[in-house]
Amino acid sequence: MDKKIILTDADGVLLDWAAAFDHWMESEHGHEKHPVGDEMYDIGPRFSIPRDLGFNRILEFNHSTEILAIRPLRDAVEYVGRLYELGYVLHVITSLSNDPQAYEFRRLNLETIFGGAVERLVCLDTGADKDQALSEYAGTGLYWIEDKIANADAGHRLGLRSILVDHDYNQTDRRLPYPRVYGWQEIYDLITER
Repeated sequence: MDKKIILTDADGVLLDWAAAFDHWMESEHGHEKHPVGDEMYDIGPRFSIPRDLGFNRILEFNHSTEILAIRPLRDAVEYVGRLYELGYVLHVITSLSNDPQAYEFRRLNLETIFGGAVERLVCLDTGADKDQALSEYAGTGLYWIEDKIANADAGHRLGLRSILVDHDYNQTDRRLPYPRVYGWQEIYDLITER
């Protein structure tokens, strides 16, 4: 591919979905997060509620206007901006929802925060694996930025250069065949080889 494309997830990579969702769960539904909830990816255990209720809350949140107000994660704005100035664009692949309205909310949120840096947005069904969406880019060696180990692994298997964004909930495997980073400054440094 001739373009300078970076493949990236949205939630937990560009956007702080967990903070927005946690606040919404507490303020709108009165669910308190488990004391070690940040270490749990699965929403049911994270809030000490049944898994099916947790999934239903995710669906409700992901289809709401709350998506429009999710804030950027850590240093994403500054370093995505710097990469964009160098000619890089983002192709965002997210498992938010395949609902057209949810897609529009996500598009507007990303555009508001990152401007023209987001060239393409692919919204998959809530919680869907990304293997098929990533297969379009198989063998390209493009960078793939993700926070879920299974999806980072999928990109790695497809010949992408996976980078895992570090969170309390993805500490299960510390021996990965790709880098683990805290934020976009490290991603910037890897991509620009600083």
